Amino acid sequence: MLDTALRALLGFAVLLALTRLLGKKQLSQLTVFTYITGITLGNMAGELIVHKDVRILDGIFGMTLWCALVFIIEFISLKSAKARVLMDGEPTIVIKQGQIIEKALKDQRLNLDDLSMQLRLNQVFSILDVAYAVLEPNGALTVLKKPEKDFVTKADMQIASGEFPLPAELIVDGKIVKKNLPELGWTRQNLEDELRKQNIMEVKAVLYAELQQDGSLYIQRRKGRS
Repeated sequence: MLDTALRALLGFAVLLALTRLLGKKQLSQLTVFTYITGITLGNMAGELIVHKDVRILDGIFGMTLWCALVFIIEFISLKSAKARVLMDGEPTIVIKQGQIIEKALKDQRLNLDDLSMQLRLNQVFSILDVAYAVLEPNGALTVLKKPEKDFVTKADMQIASGEFPLPAELIVDGKIVKKNLPELGWTRQNLEDELRKQNIMEVKAVLYAELQQDGSLYIQRRKGRS
């Protein structure tokens, strides 16, 4: 027990010192690389504490060497833009002027449900309100709203309080969101009739359809489909 306690104290002290040296970037700018770095460092400290066949000096040396390699990589990244892109990736535009960029979603393996969730977390409930949405290297979505859709207060507009229905998804990735239809007073037939009015013969041809607050239907077709 004394040996385990000593290992735990040393492991804790070394881990604390090394994480302080690595800096706040490990938390504030968490990317895949920094995430793996943190997990690996913690795992090495755990191995040092639990496994008695790992010598204390070997464990401390391994943790120190790992941090030294991280410092070297970060120094190279500071000096080279190509190295930064290689290590951290680069931002990807996934919505441009209210239009979803399908190829970007596929490249980033981001589905429409996750995109909608990220938009809601940014206080955006309609894709039409978005000028640009950028998926950052750390997985966060940065949203720039269209100027006319930016937040204003009711006092600014001099309007009274009232209930306004939120925009709602009716079709996502070629499939009807059935649970939303009855809540909005729509039926599958109503939806298909509306699609035919816009010369769309099948639901599969629609990437995304959203019922707006004014009752109109916004539709984005799949590329190459009608």
